[in-house]
Amino acid sequence: MSRLQGPNSLKRKRPGSTSDSLTEHERTVHDVIQSKQDMGMSQRDMKREINLPDNLVTKCLKSLLSKNLIKEVKNIQSRGRKHFISVEFEPSTEITGGAWYVEGSLDTEYINVLKEQCWRKIYGLKVATLEGVTDAIKRSNVSQVELSKQQIEEIVKALVLDNEVMEVKSSGTGEFASIPVGKVCYKCIGKRGYGGEPKVGALASIPCGVCPQISHCTPDGIISPKTCVYYQKWLDF
Repeated sequence: MSRLQGPNSLKRKRPGSTSDSLTEHERTVHDVIQSKQDMGMSQRDMKREINLPDNLVTKCLKSLLSKNLIKEVKNIQSRGRKHFISVEFEPSTEITGGAWYVEGSLDTEYINVLKEQCWRKIYGLKVATLEGVTDAIKRSNVSQVELSKQQIEEIVKALVLDNEVMEVKSSGTGEFASIPVGKVCYKCIGKRGYGGEPKVGALASIPCGVCPQISHCTPDGIISPKTCVYYQKWLDF
């Protein structure tokens, strides 16, 4: 199972520094990358900002990499461009895509495992709150890293969009007796692999409204309405 990315924008102390040995141009390149902190900077943007010849920027980057003052990271929003960040920072989730991406690629295997486990927990509980699902997943040790309530919510909402789980509000009676009235909870729609009637509601009517990657979605980007399976399902419906 793939491991999640680490904390964002976490500064680390380095045991030593070779910054004193930098040339004037190397220092200029390093300073502009460092100023962007956890967002880093693409080589193309760098060339525009510091107004140095392309070959000189490339030479400086190679030197800074060899001196372990910067590192190259994958940017999910611009895979074809080289992106650099100062070594004392971890890249922002806007760059890495967050917990569901590994090395710039969507970790579909890990997501599918979590979707399966969340569905099983909801199915076993009959009616489950988000807190109940989160607690059950944590106790199951299915993940090698600790998952937050928000991350579990993203997985559960994906199940809603897949028409495998429905979002309901507790009535406080019957199967909802242990859940406060009005609290949002989840129920499975039939058995896994068997859909039910499509759910129409605030959560499922427009997929974009609950998508955790909406801030990265652009018409021609890596994450795009053109390639979104959930958006296509909504259009087909």
